[in-house]
Amino acid sequence: MSAEQDLRKGCHAYIAGTHTSYGYVPSTAAGIVFCILFGLSTIVHLIQLGRSRIWWCSVFVIGGLVEIIGWAGRAWSSQCPYNSTAFLMQISTLIIAPVFFTAGVYIILGRLIQVFGRDCSILRPSLYLWIFCTCDTISLVVQAIGGGMASVEVNKVNGNTDPGTNTMVAGIVFQLASMSVFVALAIDFLVRSTRRGMLKSGKQSSIPILSAMTLSLLCIYLRSIYRTIELVQGWTGYLITHEQYFIGLDGAMMVIAVGIFNFIHPPSFLPRSSTEDTGEWLEITPRSKARK
Repeated sequence: MSAEQDLRKGCHAYIAGTHTSYGYVPSTAAGIVFCILFGLSTIVHLIQLGRSRIWWCSVFVIGGLVEIIGWAGRAWSSQCPYNSTAFLMQISTLIIAPVFFTAGVYIILGRLIQVFGRDCSILRPSLYLWIFCTCDTISLVVQAIGGGMASVEVNKVNGNTDPGTNTMVAGIVFQLASMSVFVALAIDFLVRSTRRGMLKSGKQSSIPILSAMTLSLLCIYLRSIYRTIELVQGWTGYLITHEQYFIGLDGAMMVIAVGIFNFIHPPSFLPRSSTEDTGEWLEITPRSKARK
């Protein structure tokens, strides 16, 4: 037992025949590449945040930082595949990070509804953020509880991970269900606004920001479907024990989900409304009312 504890607490190279918490040894290259990609995106978002002074765009910065921590944990695990701290570090942060990106998408849709008019949406603009962020928070709490239970058992000899895994599955299924409702509402908004010919109305087209929002949401949604199936299969299932799926359906999806907003930065592409100068545009500090 002391040898097992030494493996979990120390840094030991992979030992053939000795099971790791991942079911494989994480790729060093993948860990470094994703740290760099998320790092570059986060730096650009931080610069854009400083220039625009739109406070809610900080969700992309925070989410990027959390992703960096997670992938740094996986890079650490590539050198110390049995270390339980590195394993817990990556699993907890990579579950949390996408929530910040979805929060940004919720705000963008709410802003578009505010500009186009209440009749383009089933819900009031402000309700999107509150309802779906609350659902995400509940989901995260449930997943965190389940993850803690499962991670304790997975590091034990003959540990029973089923209760923790089932709890995590319940949390991520709830998150997928709430996101499915949001996707349906977003599609309803797109249909209504398209029928009214509002996407190209005014001085500024809404097509770029809508395209960015749709791509980001699609990537997040695909990632949620993947993680749900992964957990349903269990800790020894096919998906969770083959890293290429995690790289392609989690890491790559999240890079696209946050990176697209570097190129189509919301404050630059969201249509302006008459309420912008009254502070309703969620600014860090009010801009001069003399601006035209």
